Amino acid sequence: MSHEDATHGPAPLGAVDPEPMHRAVDALAAALHEYVGTAVGVRAEFGAAEADEDPRVLALENRIGHLNASLFDALHDVLGMHPDLTSSVWEPEEDEEHEHVHELPEGAEPAEAFYLGFVVAVPPGGADMTIDGVIDLLDEAGEQATNRLAEGGYEVVEWAASRGGAPAFGDDDEDDE
Repeated sequence: MSHEDATHGPAPLGAVDPEPMHRAVDALAAALHEYVGTAVGVRAEFGAAEADEDPRVLALENRIGHLNASLFDALHDVLGMHPDLTSSVWEPEEDEEHEHVHELPEGAEPAEAFYLGFVVAVPPGGADMTIDGVIDLLDEAGEQATNRLAEGGYEVVEWAASRGGAPAFGDDDEDDE
């Protein structure tokens, strides 16, 4: 579909049949329920790392990824919108402090945060990895960048690969203790 058509224009659309979009949501919801049932069963048989790589789990994750793409397409084709429905976003606890204080070597300048963002979509024909595999690839790239920065004389105080938004540095300190 062209982005030059009325669906993508500035004028309201008027009457829209939501039924195809609801069917896409229902198919996705059914697959998510199937995933939960399968994941619970697989986890009862195996450890967490093995369960993550279980072919039944991976097949469902792939199917859910395709159904997410179908939902995106249904909304996009009918409404002209570009919905971001697959991001995971955790809001900070109300009483949490978000100070980004890092211990630095004496004389070092204060640390600064840098971000490199990607917007990644699965093409209609699929891809060599699941969309969840993208974070693994970016994590590997982050490790390589960290090594290069260290080789250049910089001290990388903290780094993270994240999905859906910039990482909230310092938020997991309590979990590590």
